[in-house]
Amino acid sequence: MMRWPFRTALGFAGLFGAAGTAGAAYAAHGGGDASLAAIAAAIAFVHAPTLLALSLAGERLRGAALPILGLIAGVLLFSGDLAMRLATGGRLFAMAAPTGGTVLILSWLLLGVLALLPVRGGKP
Repeated sequence: MMRWPFRTALGFAGLFGAAGTAGAAYAAHGGGDASLAAIAAAIAFVHAPTLLALSLAGERLRGAALPILGLIAGVLLFSGDLAMRLATGGRLFAMAAPTGGTVLILSWLLLGVLALLPVRGGKP
């Protein structure tokens, strides 16, 4: 049975893949500020397969829940802020996108550190 962080990662992989596709279509058809839509879509697209891979890594990667949650939160803040600007002209909150970007950077760095730890089950 798949534990919650991995099931959550899989669910958000699907959500971010769909959001990335929708954002790219919006940008391609020239709606609103196409550059904001393209950036938001790109961030969602990059992180969808990452979350898919983390969900498949499962419990073999020690401490994976923290970068999973960080990547999800970072995408929601970064892409969500850009999408909010497109939809309403407002922001999620002041500094939402930079906060999300910082969380993404830190989550990627943490993932790199975790990759250096021994895997569970004793096999590399």
